[in-house]
Amino acid sequence: MMDLGRLRALHAVAVHGSVGRAAAALGYTPSAISQQITKLERETRTPLLEKRGRGVVLTDAAQALADSARQILALVEQAEVELEQQRGTVSGRLFLAAFATAARGLLPGVLADLSARFPELELRLLESDPYLMADMVARGEVDLAVVQDWANTPLSVPEGVAKQPLGLDVVDLLMHRQHPLAELAEVPVEKLSGQRWISIPPGNICYDWLVRTMREVGEDPDIRYQVGEFETQIALIASGLGLGLVPRLGRGALPPDVVARPVVPEPHRRVFALWRAHASRRPAITAALESLRAHWPARDSAPEPLPL
Repeated sequence: MMDLGRLRALHAVAVHGSVGRAAAALGYTPSAISQQITKLERETRTPLLEKRGRGVVLTDAAQALADSARQILALVEQAEVELEQQRGTVSGRLFLAAFATAARGLLPGVLADLSARFPELELRLLESDPYLMADMVARGEVDLAVVQDWANTPLSVPEGVAKQPLGLDVVDLLMHRQHPLAELAEVPVEKLSGQRWISIPPGNICYDWLVRTMREVGEDPDIRYQVGEFETQIALIASGLGLGLVPRLGRGALPPDVVARPVVPEPHRRVFALWRAHASRRPAITAALESLRAHWPARDSAPEPLPL
């Protein structure tokens, strides 16, 4: 009989595309994953990995076995959910994922709360992009993800994935205090035309939202600086290099030379949780959702959750 842990290792390599990334996702070393695959090759008497360049790829037989492993792991997860529900205990491993500002502004309190209340629950966290996390939940790579989207840039949610709104994260216009727009109490969106922008790089949902928002007022944004962290954006704004539309969630105190102004109409992103629908009865999922709702910031950046 094939070992479940070895099938899990093979499935992770198939999903993540390399032994190294599979090891990172499962929390093991690459050598440990390689050993599991080698043992599985002996069990099945079938080559599963072949060298290609500096890395390895799955053989055709391994791809077929990995697909079966996916189905087996889904059944195992369903059995674990039923057992946890019968025991009524919050335990096992809960792998969470979140976009960067939620990982910084929301998840620390949630993880600390869950750790304190449920010592039998093993928690893991991965920071990722919403475009990736929805599929990661569907494939079983993570158990629950905190994602975000925008009204004009909706996130596609795969079949079989459940979602729950957490709230709205308001976005402000950030600029150097000497910028002409800083004199306004609030900035009409039409006033944003003709500005130099500092933004998240392409391929990110926030970048796509900025481009679509500016096109709605009649122009492609002049994005001069593309950086991945909002803190870096704010540092560039403090140097007078451009403007930024920066969400409030996870945003710390602004430098003395940077001011924030509301935009009219108010831009905001929708924040919600995703998990596999068949795991909805799992006590760990229920506890995590309750904690996320309880720790959602109670301020004007986070009004009561709205329907998606």
